[in-house]
Amino acid sequence: MHTASSPAWDRIEFEAQLRAKGAGYHINHPFNVKMNNGELRPDQIRTWVANRFYYQISIPRKDAAIIANCPDRETRRKWVERILDHDGHNGNAGGIEAWARLGEAVGIAPADLWSLKHLAPGVRFAVDAYVNFARQSSWQEAICSSLTEMFAPKIHKDRLANWPQHYPWINADGLQYFRSRISLAERDVEHGLQVTLDHFTSRAQQDRALEILQFKLDVLWSMMDAIEKANP
Repeated sequence: MHTASSPAWDRIEFEAQLRAKGAGYHINHPFNVKMNNGELRPDQIRTWVANRFYYQISIPRKDAAIIANCPDRETRRKWVERILDHDGHNGNAGGIEAWARLGEAVGIAPADLWSLKHLAPGVRFAVDAYVNFARQSSWQEAICSSLTEMFAPKIHKDRLANWPQHYPWINADGLQYFRSRISLAERDVEHGLQVTLDHFTSRAQQDRALEILQFKLDVLWSMMDAIEKANP
C-alpha cells in the first residue's frame, strides 16, 4: 500500500491514473445502460431529461465559483468560455437552451422544465454538493473535479448512435446538445488536464486529485440513483 512518501507519478502515469477512473463513470450505471439499450419508457426518459436539467443550469454557477477563486488571469480567460458555452453568447443560444430543446423534444412543457417541478431531492442534493465544492475548494481542486469530461464524449456519441434507433419518437433536432458537447468537452479536457497535471505534483497531491475525481464521479452516479428511484 502506498503512503504519502511514495514517489510521485510522472505526468504520463498520473494522467493514466486519472483516466482509469472512467470505470466508475455513470455511463456504466444500470439506468444509463437501459437507456442506451432502448429499454426506457417515454416517461422515464422525461424524468431523466427534467432532472439532468438542474445539472445543466448549475454548471455556469460552478464555473463562476472557480473563476471567483482564481487569481490567474489566463486561466480565467479560458475558463469563462465554459460559462458562455452554457449560458449562450453572441447569437449562440448555448447548452442550457439546447437542453431545453431536448426537453421539448421528449414532451416536457417548457414551463414544467424551467420550474423544476420534477426535480428529485437526491438530484438537487448531489448537484448542490458539487457547486458548493467548487465554491469552497481551491480553484485547482475544483478544476480537477471537472475532469469527468474526459469520459463524456463517449456517452454523447452513444446517445447519438442509439437514441434515433431506440426512441424514434424523439425529434432529432432535440439531440443537438449531445452533438455540440463532443468537441467542446474535448477542448475543455485539454485545459483541465493541463491545470491538474501542473498543480498536483507530489504523490500526496496526486492521490488527492484521484479522490476529488472520485467525488465528482459519485455526484454523477448519485444523480442517476435518484433519477432511477424517482421513476422506476
